[in-house]
Amino acid sequence: MSANFIDGELPALQDAVAMALEFAQGLGVNAAEVAISKQQGLSVSSRLQEVETVEFNKDGALGITVYRDGCKGNSSTSDLSADAIREAVRAADSIARYTSEDPASGLAEKSLMATEFPDLQLYHPRHTTPEELAQLAIAAEAAALGRDKRITNSDGASANAHNSVRVYGNSHGFLQGYCSSRYSLSCVVIGSDDNGDMQRDYDYTVARQFDAMLAADKVGISAADKTLSRLGGRKLATGNLPVLFAADVATGLLGHLVSAISGSTLYRKSSFLLDALGQPIFPAWFAIHEQPKLLGGFASANYDSEGVATRDRFIVEQGVLQSYLLTSYSARKLGMQNTGHAGGIYNWTVTDSGKSFQELISSMDKGLVVTEVMGQGVNTVTGDYSRGAAGFYVENGEICYPVEEITIAGNLRDMFRNIQAVANDREMRSSIRTGAILLDSMKIAGS
Repeated sequence: MSANFIDGELPALQDAVAMALEFAQGLGVNAAEVAISKQQGLSVSSRLQEVETVEFNKDGALGITVYRDGCKGNSSTSDLSADAIREAVRAADSIARYTSEDPASGLAEKSLMATEFPDLQLYHPRHTTPEELAQLAIAAEAAALGRDKRITNSDGASANAHNSVRVYGNSHGFLQGYCSSRYSLSCVVIGSDDNGDMQRDYDYTVARQFDAMLAADKVGISAADKTLSRLGGRKLATGNLPVLFAADVATGLLGHLVSAISGSTLYRKSSFLLDALGQPIFPAWFAIHEQPKLLGGFASANYDSEGVATRDRFIVEQGVLQSYLLTSYSARKLGMQNTGHAGGIYNWTVTDSGKSFQELISSMDKGLVVTEVMGQGVNTVTGDYSRGAAGFYVENGEICYPVEEITIAGNLRDMFRNIQAVANDREMRSSIRTGAILLDSMKIAGS
């Protein structure tokens, strides 16, 4: 797999985007925007220390959107020849002539376009062979299977190397692109005990740079240890308990905040945080800082998918919601200012309380550590939260035994407001960088 493929493609893709915009201008449309992305990757999976699959992928497409008299049309093509691009532009224009007028549609304002493009160190190409990735996957499995005789089977390991390039341009004169790389390794194993209980768990590592990944044996050992810790799981009696969401689960908890304050949810009036801007929704010590320009960040970008400049901001400060997440369309629908969030969020860092995950466990009299949630029981309209869960029961500051087949329930408004602490050992593999989150109480439905 050539390490130079992606960056070598960038000039040609920029030319293709410029060509599409020129064709659109020639048709007399009011405005146009063009985005193109290409990905190249290599994935190798193993099972029981034998290579199972080797996959090469290389794909991409150009998407064109035109605006004519308040009407919008879209088209796409994976063929980047001049004739194919011209045909895609014509198709988008033809669609725009038949769609209904929407006053909120159109490009983001020209004044919001990004003008500075520092290198965010997102691209670290490396020539990677199937043999090298296979060695990583097999080494992770070997370490897991050799950890303990109770690790009786493997659900496989996977090593991946992916590079991508993205280019965006519009009729404001904006035309930019960048490359990125991503390497990962995961391992899933199965354990069983003398009582016939079987459990499954996994671990993974991900990095922008190949050599920054966690060592393969550490990934495998961690997957094995997590699986072993779940053996002998029990139900809990129904009641109320403090709940500590492990960091990788806490990212999902705050993901419900992302949904609730996103513009599309708000203008449809389907959020429990309608009219919450400027209101306290978390404890006074709690903050979420968004940092789009963190070097090498998994969610770093100089501009969003509409070309709008990203910027540092507090989403939550002193517990108060400071910003919604708005695109040009949702901002117009709400009569508000575009916040540059077309395409998602950018490296949220959550304030911690100065104590580690283990220290928060030690601080609990009785409680539940949640390491896995299941199901789709979250209502964004009302904030009602009810999900299947697994984890560990805590008493006198110590983990007593694993817990499974329970349901945890509450309301996200109450859950956010009643956060007691956030651990200082953050989950760094996510766009939401948070430690474990301790809630004062949730309903537990068990036996």
